[in-house]
Amino acid sequence: MSYSASFRCVAGCHGTYPLDQVIYNCPECGELLEVHHDMDALRNRSGSAWIKLFDQRWMTRDWPYGSGVWGKKEWVQPNLREENVVSTAEGGTNLFWAERYGKTLGLKDVWIKNCGNSHTGSFKDLGMTVLVSTVKQMIEDGKPIRAIACASTGDTSAALAAYCASAGIPSVVLLPKGKVTTAQLVQPLANGALVCALDTDFDGCMAIVQKLTNEEGIYLANSMNSLRLEGQKTVAIEIVQQFDWQVPDWVIIPGGNLGNVAALAAGFDMMFELGLTSKRPRLCLAQAEKANPLYRAYKQGWDSFEAMTAEATEASAIRIGNPVSVRRAIRALKAFDGVVEQASESELAEASAAADRAGSYTCPHTGVALAALEKIRAKGLVEPGQRAVVIATANGLKFTQFKIRYHENEIPEVQSKHPNKPISLPSEFEAVKAAVFKELEARAT
Repeated sequence: MSYSASFRCVAGCHGTYPLDQVIYNCPECGELLEVHHDMDALRNRSGSAWIKLFDQRWMTRDWPYGSGVWGKKEWVQPNLREENVVSTAEGGTNLFWAERYGKTLGLKDVWIKNCGNSHTGSFKDLGMTVLVSTVKQMIEDGKPIRAIACASTGDTSAALAAYCASAGIPSVVLLPKGKVTTAQLVQPLANGALVCALDTDFDGCMAIVQKLTNEEGIYLANSMNSLRLEGQKTVAIEIVQQFDWQVPDWVIIPGGNLGNVAALAAGFDMMFELGLTSKRPRLCLAQAEKANPLYRAYKQGWDSFEAMTAEATEASAIRIGNPVSVRRAIRALKAFDGVVEQASESELAEASAAADRAGSYTCPHTGVALAALEKIRAKGLVEPGQRAVVIATANGLKFTQFKIRYHENEIPEVQSKHPNKPISLPSEFEAVKAAVFKELEARAT
């Protein structure tokens, strides 16, 4: 069976455009484009047959289908020739049963999808494998592309640089100077990207990269290019597959540029429409209080959306005040009976710390999502018997200073409830013994 996909306007304008065309916006109305699959062709295989195929490919050594993304190739980028796949075996990340953390909320079925357990340490790998692979094929087919560029708060640049390095394609990264962690900055540097640190925020970098990629030969890698979302939607499919094809009741997603919530919704939609599942989950989009334009629009009943200047937040990767995928996000949340929550600096830090003390190791953006889960649980939206999945977008090791500052009680606006500092002691057995038993007794009370 031959499968195909093309770009179409999110606003419903006429016209389709091939996935190997350099185009990001609808020529008629200027809105973003999205990838549209030939659903009639996909329906020629039954839902149970798709499940069987996807399960056969799960974590296989059969290139490239062992990737969590390329194991669903027909649903992602069916036009791509296998020899052009650029993959690091992305996806296939574990679902962490946050049992002890869930019990603190009166829930037995809380899970954290650790998307940060990946090659570059974030979920951005899932989308970048699709985009860079497609560009590799475009170059092979004679398209005059000299480099791929992105604006980034850290994780996108790491993924772009790594995949471009693997493919042998130059990458250009625009970062807001002084607003990403050292770990995030060094990743694109190590992979040979041309890194430009701009004296602005992410939204300023985004405005410039859009102009830069209008120049001939520079291809845009940000999520306004919906090739990225095709890879990211496989997170939804993986979650359901890992639950033996059962759909969770709630999925909580931290949001900045808002492409990820639209991507996961697309994944859940495809499974439902092609007969793999019989329901959709409810979605909760979580934003940092200091970068919360979608939350503000939600509280006003979606009547209007206004961009804002995002303030400094520990959740630096979602410090975005003018998200490019806002239309797609709102559409997804409406279709999935979704809600939007926000988290203060204290709420995100404490939620992250609480999950850590139950065995996880979460980035601050996952802390935003965990805080949102706590809020919708307190409101009674998540019921005790329901299953909730929190999307962890990045590896906590990228945010070591966030952890250190929490435990040293040095985060502004946060009075750490559970600081844990090393105890300095002389190298004497009796001193160590006394300190250990004293601390164990204190922790038992």
